[in-house]
Amino acid sequence: MTPPSPPIALACLDLAGTLVADEGAGGAGLVDRAFSAALDAVGLPPDGPERANALRLIQETMGQSKLAVFRTLFGAGARAEAANRAFEDGYDALLGAGAIHPLPGAESTVRRLRASGIRVCLITGFSPRSRDQLLAALGWEALADATLTPAEAGRGRPYPDLVLAALLRLQIDDVRAVAVAGDTAADMHTGCRAGAGVVAGVLTGSDGRERLAAAGATCILETIAELPGVLGLTG
Repeated sequence: MTPPSPPIALACLDLAGTLVADEGAGGAGLVDRAFSAALDAVGLPPDGPERANALRLIQETMGQSKLAVFRTLFGAGARAEAANRAFEDGYDALLGAGAIHPLPGAESTVRRLRASGIRVCLITGFSPRSRDQLLAALGWEALADATLTPAEAGRGRPYPDLVLAALLRLQIDDVRAVAVAGDTAADMHTGCRAGAGVVAGVLTGSDGRERLAAAGATCILETIAELPGVLGLTG
């Protein structure tokens, strides 16, 4: 007989697109704008097939480690490192301009989960530097129990490392007691590969309902504010 699933004890929540609005002036995503600036910085032509292929890969890998994306594009050498630095500089400049804000219900959801006894880890494909800048811009340095980037966990999404590292750091006993929520297919793959009991796709970011479901989402949420209800929290 299969033992019953344990109650959720840990929620691993993506940042950009799930808890934080990734949209700047004119509807252009901050991450997209920073990626574009990075491609410019390493000399990729502004038009033509090379640029189009790079932009296509960036969209297909949204949610994954930014450095890993640049290494796929340019190889594991100096050009990828330079592109990653340019991405971080561009993203930090956008944050410094105040072009970011929490999505509705994001902060209250994290606080509600923690008040109910559920630990919360914020996970992201950003570097530690960009993660720290983002949290500081929002005043969220102490919002969650932990935060993790690929540099701190091993590999980034779509691998399970971020979720498993959070489980180990916060001393959770069972992978089925973990809920993962994010707005990309990469988030769903990470949750499924880690064995999370709940893998929630959120429709406030990069990917739509069909792609999230195809990637293994166990439920689809309009916003992160619906997560407490999915986990059975009332009031």
